[in-house]
Amino acid sequence: MIQIVTNYGGLLMRAMGQTLLLALCGLFFACILGMFFGLLSVLKSRACNIIASIFVDVIRGVPMIVLAYFVYFGVPYCMNNMFGIPFTLSALQAGTICLALNCGAYMAEIIRAGIQSVDKGQMEAARSLGLPYWRAMVRVVLPQAIRTMIPSIINQFIITLKDTSILSVIGFPELVNSAKNVVANTFMSFQTWGIVAVMYLVIITLLSKLAKILERRLNRGR
Repeated sequence: MIQIVTNYGGLLMRAMGQTLLLALCGLFFACILGMFFGLLSVLKSRACNIIASIFVDVIRGVPMIVLAYFVYFGVPYCMNNMFGIPFTLSALQAGTICLALNCGAYMAEIIRAGIQSVDKGQMEAARSLGLPYWRAMVRVVLPQAIRTMIPSIINQFIITLKDTSILSVIGFPELVNSAKNVVANTFMSFQTWGIVAVMYLVIITLLSKLAKILERRLNRGR
């Protein structure tokens, strides 16, 4: 184990950095998608509700590994062979899209639930004061909803961080993919995967503690 840390510690730390970068990029775009489809799901429009429901059901119904293969191999194939458009995706781009779609579907449900947890009287009071619907949503409802959503968003980030390991199948140099290379070079499977498990455990434990601290502070502020 000491040999692995000495010879490959830098490689594994850089891989962890790539893992965190991918998770952060995925979560950033997932928040945008989640906010968009979360808002569509609470509008008083059946068409908008159906669109949001289709997005959530389709993405949540497709395994992550299938989605990764589809984005990385399927989309460029369609663009190149069916439409004649030269198109390629890097592993980072495909991984970000895959995570954003997968996490965005769950974020949409988190945001929908957060908005619906706010008393309807808040929106009615804002509208009675003359605020348009969207301004009332942004200035009155969403700030209250975000307080309840933050712990769930951090938990979703933890899930997204663990899901990055699946993207080793498309060659992204995240922690699991780098660990495979270390095992191939050293034949020390048990030690290498033990180190990787500890690295994931440390990062995820810290994020879990952060989620609990934020939840306690938000509960005190109510």
